[in-house]
Amino acid sequence: MFPNLTPVVKNLLIINIIFFLGSSVVGASYDYLSAFYPDSPYFKVWQVITYMFMHGGFTHIFFNMFSLLMFGPMIEQVLGAKRFINFYLFTGLGALVLQYGVQAFELYQMVGTSFPLRQGIDLGSLTGSQLGFVQEINGTRLVGASGAIYGILLAFAYLFPNIPLQLIFIPIPIKAKYFIGGLIAIEIYSSLSQPGDSVAHLAHVGGALFGYILLKMWGIRKGLY
Repeated sequence: MFPNLTPVVKNLLIINIIFFLGSSVVGASYDYLSAFYPDSPYFKVWQVITYMFMHGGFTHIFFNMFSLLMFGPMIEQVLGAKRFINFYLFTGLGALVLQYGVQAFELYQMVGTSFPLRQGIDLGSLTGSQLGFVQEINGTRLVGASGAIYGILLAFAYLFPNIPLQLIFIPIPIKAKYFIGGLIAIEIYSSLSQPGDSVAHLAHVGGALFGYILLKMWGIRKGLY
């Protein structure tokens, strides 16, 4: 059905689907496999990997896996299987680094420390808004492959900038560098204008940013294809 499907992309699709089906049956798995802020009592070290394979619903996993299927094989063919899986995991981790790095800074500005629970801050001494902010950050889970997917999108625009992309609802072909660049720009804008919504825009930006950094570290030239 998909003759150009590459090995790592295939396995990532399978793993994500298994996690999605498994978490649908065992709902409590979200508490163990989703990512939580490092100061949260729900945080576990393995979550920095497992969160990438968890999703919040069918629409969430569908669009992530559709993007992986459409763009992943070409990136894997260029990078090779080993580099591609490293790229996928690195960008997924990068998504967490930026998301939680900004939240750590915001916590520090508000309560004077990025880890109030671990440092034993008296929560009773906090104002209502401060306490609410601490509880919101520590109680919010992060799930999804979106950070890694944005890394893959960035890599596609980086390697194949002039390939035209066309969606059903946009009948005009748009070069990858403009289309994907526009998506990333929207995420940056959304992270600044809608910091409290349910979408982790900074994680998307982090995936793209760390993808760019890794491509540069590997010395891969821009627009080779």
